[in-house]
Amino acid sequence: MATVRRLCVYCGSAGQVDEAYRAVAVELGRRIAERGIELVYGGGRIGLMGLAADAALAAGGRVIGVIPSHLHDYEVGHHGVTELMIVPNMHERKQRMFELSDAFAVLPGGLGTLDETFEIITWKQLRLHDKPIVVVDAAGYWQPLQALVDHIVEKNFASGAVRNLYEVADSVDALLTALDRAPDPVIPAATSQF
Repeated sequence: MATVRRLCVYCGSAGQVDEAYRAVAVELGRRIAERGIELVYGGGRIGLMGLAADAALAAGGRVIGVIPSHLHDYEVGHHGVTELMIVPNMHERKQRMFELSDAFAVLPGGLGTLDETFEIITWKQLRLHDKPIVVVDAAGYWQPLQALVDHIVEKNFASGAVRNLYEVADSVDALLTALDRAPDPVIPAATSQF
């Protein structure tokens, strides 16, 4: 089983969103802190990002935020976290979050969350890592993403094997179960299955 010491959470910075999405961010932050898992996230103090970070901190957890300097003021960088890394650009943000993390969880979010999600799944497809990736389908939010992946496969732009690059969980409990049963990451030998 994988030993997840740090979980990277991709999620939105929007604040005026459905309560179901807000609740899952709070629950995730609290539950991973209770398990002694550190939260790695985008460094903002607003939206789901801020809710997850605040919940983890309130439960005694460690939180590492990574935010690019140009978004620091715009997203209102969270200076109450355990460690806030201010990096030069988005590329370094994503690289640093990847390096710090043992696994990835995707909560509801917007275009930035989609960017991060597709990049980390693509990196896994290209065998640059084999870390667990779990999409948390809170209140059915990610059903359109699943439909898009199915469409891509149906139109032969990817094989059905791409569905195995990540898991979908319908709750924080299911996310934690998926992380518990994930094998330790190993970069597999190259094949042509993708």
